[in-house]
Amino acid sequence: MISRRLGPTGLRVSAIGLGCSGMTSDYGVPDDVESTATIHRAIELGITLFDTSDAYGAGRNEELLGAAIRDRRNRLMICTKFGNIRGPNGERGGTNGRPDYVPVACERSLRRLGMDVIDLYYIHRIDPTVPIEDTVGAMARLVDQGKVRFLGLCEAGANTIRRAHRVHPISALQTEYSLWSRDVEAEILPLLRELGIGLVPYSPLGRGFLTGSFRSRQDLIPTDRRHAHPRFQEGNFERNLALLEPLARIASANGCSPAQVVLAWLLSRDEDLVPIPGTKRRRFLEENVSAVDVALSEPEIAELESAFPVGIAAGPRYPEAQLKGLGI
Repeated sequence: MISRRLGPTGLRVSAIGLGCSGMTSDYGVPDDVESTATIHRAIELGITLFDTSDAYGAGRNEELLGAAIRDRRNRLMICTKFGNIRGPNGERGGTNGRPDYVPVACERSLRRLGMDVIDLYYIHRIDPTVPIEDTVGAMARLVDQGKVRFLGLCEAGANTIRRAHRVHPISALQTEYSLWSRDVEAEILPLLRELGIGLVPYSPLGRGFLTGSFRSRQDLIPTDRRHAHPRFQEGNFERNLALLEPLARIASANGCSPAQVVLAWLLSRDEDLVPIPGTKRRRFLEENVSAVDVALSEPEIAELESAFPVGIAAGPRYPEAQLKGLGI
């Protein structure tokens, strides 16, 4: 596995990381045994970047990851997040970036992970009621205390990124980026290059849609969170399905899967970019990791970008209530 740099402070990680959110919530049926085996296999394949959050499974995801790597911690980069708050009935969209909450959230994550230090600590969603300087200032104190090594932001807007970076070096921005979610290319990517901040795209496979695995909405179990996402809803699903033909054709020409083409395209966008495709199954993990060996030609890259221009996907990437918390 090749490595890449994230940010200006010396953080180096595997070129592809592992997103762990789906192991305990939202997508399909949890399987702790297979999820743990997938984490172990990822380490064998050279993956060093593992991503979780205190919001995934109400902390259960951190516990699962922490238990899986307990005797394998050496050289791994463990990332977790705070500030994405659920309501009493599981409602999404709440945020908490208050300085007094930051150390409390960190201690809880450290305890669930079973660790003394978090390698990369993100604010999961920006709290519009708290100046980002105050939130990042509290996060920076965790660095001074040796509880956190590097800092990150998730789904932040350009002005917020600049202001945060003035308080303490930001190593990475985590945001959604894929062939059907290319909005970051206009303003965010150039800013990250200017400031030397790395990009960690989540949902790089379009929540699985771009893999071509789903041919109808019935392929998702009734409790799958994707039913609530506009791009997976009736009408939009069918229109988005029609986008996949060029992707399948390029995959066939390269003797690889559509997922590998999508990840190879992302890896070609920037040297300081590390996608974190999520999976809880070893066979999909191995497929994703092999994307580092896929070399797309310039004509193929151009064809993909022509087939997936900005805004081509039918439906926004989140339900309306959640869109309000993005890009602040």
